[in-house]
Amino acid sequence: MTAAAEEEGGGRPGPREQVVAAVGLLDRPLTSYYLVLGCSMMLLALGLTMVLSASSVKQLQATGSAYTLFQKQAVWVAIGLPGMWLASRLPVKTFRALAYPMLLLSIVCLALVLVPGLGRSAGGATRWVDLGPVQIQPSELAKLALVLWGADLLARKDRLGQLTEWRPLLVPLMPGAGVLVLLVMLGSDLGTTLVLLTIFLALLWVVGAPGRLFVGIAGLVALLLSILIIVEPYRLQRLTGYLDPSGNKLSTNYQGTQGLYALASGGLFGTGLGEGRAKWDYLPHADTDFIFAIVGEEFGLVGTLVVLGMFGMLTYAGLRIARRVKDPFTRLAAAGATAWIVVQAVVNIGAVIAVLPITGIPLPLVSYGGSALIPTLFALGMLLSFAKREPGARQALSARGPGPVVRALSWLGLARR
Repeated sequence: MTAAAEEEGGGRPGPREQVVAAVGLLDRPLTSYYLVLGCSMMLLALGLTMVLSASSVKQLQATGSAYTLFQKQAVWVAIGLPGMWLASRLPVKTFRALAYPMLLLSIVCLALVLVPGLGRSAGGATRWVDLGPVQIQPSELAKLALVLWGADLLARKDRLGQLTEWRPLLVPLMPGAGVLVLLVMLGSDLGTTLVLLTIFLALLWVVGAPGRLFVGIAGLVALLLSILIIVEPYRLQRLTGYLDPSGNKLSTNYQGTQGLYALASGGLFGTGLGEGRAKWDYLPHADTDFIFAIVGEEFGLVGTLVVLGMFGMLTYAGLRIARRVKDPFTRLAAAGATAWIVVQAVVNIGAVIAVLPITGIPLPLVSYGGSALIPTLFALGMLLSFAKREPGARQALSARGPGPVVRALSWLGLARR
């Protein structure tokens, strides 16, 4: 080796320096912004791909086209992405202004679900409002509404110094959340009930509610969940099937067993995109509740770990935003939205890998369904807006120069001068 080569090699950073440099990237002002944006786009692209793969066989049999659900999902994405972009550019005061109208709209729509002839049931739960060619799921909007309304309410109380006592802390937050939870419970939607309660608890956690308050609420939640499980025989069967996984694999445990078979058959690297067998009428709801099993079958353990990693980075980014911003509303809304998306992903994946009971909630950004996708994308756009308010983020964005959209318009001579 020549002296020049030795000198060149000696100038290269070693493994330790490379790790330190990689960790140092997390301290940059726009780290949260790019993590939220990058993970969202990758999960969304994966979702479109997996919806096509998981639904192709069933849709080909039912409609004669393998692309039916994929095309519908692509339309929802085309609607949701502009909403995400718009949310990323909205000021904080606009999100606060949307809080009460969105809560009222959610309550009205959840009440419509219970009206005979308008509400639509499937899988033992009444979740949808039937509007002819389109069915909407108001409980998804209710999650976003609770995040915004709860954050706005607690931020106002924080400004007035009313968070030191439990009564002003819980009133009217707890009754308002209780109305949403009650309406969702009347529709027998256990999964959404759990997510709403998670948002409620996350908001209380951020404002520093005392531990004894969480103990009392946990007891109340346990009572509500027990009632929901007891009053619905199918839900009790799911619980007993979860507690006894070796039970009847042709009825109660059929879906969970087929999901595990799909994951196991994927091995380390999977069978290949589109080559899975579970979607051939073996695994129910392969394009919604159990799409993670199709990911594991076709992309293997590596694919599932990548999905988990993206949700992990999304969690880190959301909590980083909540920790670094100064405004109380922004901190509360960021924590609430992050808890909603991440806990929903954990519950969905936990059901597929049989560490949690099956609740029937979708995997955010990946599962089929526009009612869940659009509010989720709006919430992620809100996180992007909040990420721009981290210390040093605005200066970093200004130094970055015009974005790709502005540059493209300038090439066409359409950009504003």
